[in-house]
Amino acid sequence: MLDWKNRTSAPGEPAKGEPAASHSSKPARGYLTGLLMSRAVLSVVGLYLFVTLVVGWYWSREPALFPVQQNAQAAAEHDHRQMVVGYTTIETLKTVAGTLINKPGGYISNDRFPPGLWLDNMPSWEYGVLVQVRDMSRALRKDFTRSQSQSAEDRDLALAEPLFNFDNKSWALPSSESQYQDGINLLSNYQARLSDPAQKNALFYARADNLNNWLGDVATRLGSLSQRLSASVGRVKLNTALKTEALVPGQAPQVDEEIVETPWMQIDNVFYEARGQAWALSHLLRAVEVDFADVLAKKNATVSVRQIIRELEASQDPVWSPMILNGSGFGVLANHSLVMANYISRANAAVLDLRQLLNQG
Repeated sequence: MLDWKNRTSAPGEPAKGEPAASHSSKPARGYLTGLLMSRAVLSVVGLYLFVTLVVGWYWSREPALFPVQQNAQAAAEHDHRQMVVGYTTIETLKTVAGTLINKPGGYISNDRFPPGLWLDNMPSWEYGVLVQVRDMSRALRKDFTRSQSQSAEDRDLALAEPLFNFDNKSWALPSSESQYQDGINLLSNYQARLSDPAQKNALFYARADNLNNWLGDVATRLGSLSQRLSASVGRVKLNTALKTEALVPGQAPQVDEEIVETPWMQIDNVFYEARGQAWALSHLLRAVEVDFADVLAKKNATVSVRQIIRELEASQDPVWSPMILNGSGFGVLANHSLVMANYISRANAAVLDLRQLLNQG
């Protein structure tokens, strides 16, 4: 029988001498579990952010300059091909275009996930390189490989040019990388036919007029870059859209002024686009110096080409600042855009001098 006399606790409560059950142990245990889970999630997120920052820094490093002539000779020996006029230019264009998709991190401009999604300097550099690749592929199609305006264009180059002009931000179906790789493959097909003595339908005409046409595009690109870089500090520019029908005889025309200034968030993008164009153009000019050596020597223009290359390669010096500075022209802080504009302007002036030499009879 139960000892009701000795049991003083209420029904449902533990008797005297029995350990009391802890009702607060479950909430406390749940709180500790949640705290540990939160710390684990924060640790994983922090580690992920740290890794993406390190990877993003590595991916943002610009590729170094490569020796153009040695690169072409090594490629010819590897593929057992004959070095002919035009081979160095094609091989250099292939290498420059291949750098976009084979450098550390691959092609970043169309990335949809971190860290490529967060980067903007390297995509700007890639776009600058792509501009020069597109210009050279167009020059190959319409000038360098045609004897005259009525001659037929090369079939591989006709297919390669639109591939390089494909959308540079397409992620899939198809991706930008796949289109550019197809363009490189077509350049390889043309190069193989060009170096094969048995093939008579692959031609390369190293003439002064052909080179001058491409240099016209180069001068246009460099002139635009110089203006955009100089606009980093904002300056007053005269409006060139003057209506001549409004002029009054005997009076000076009224010219409007406008302030041109690059938006603050776009300054580094313009800077790295200029770096990309200068990087690609320096290699292409070194290739042109090889394939157009006879023409340049006859026009006494070899020194002019080397002067352009020197200015462009000087613009590739390392940037030691962690960010692109935008100080005033004679202020305390540096202005990296103005320094780059100086190199680009000097290269553009040398291109104009080179075109004059090529136009001389």
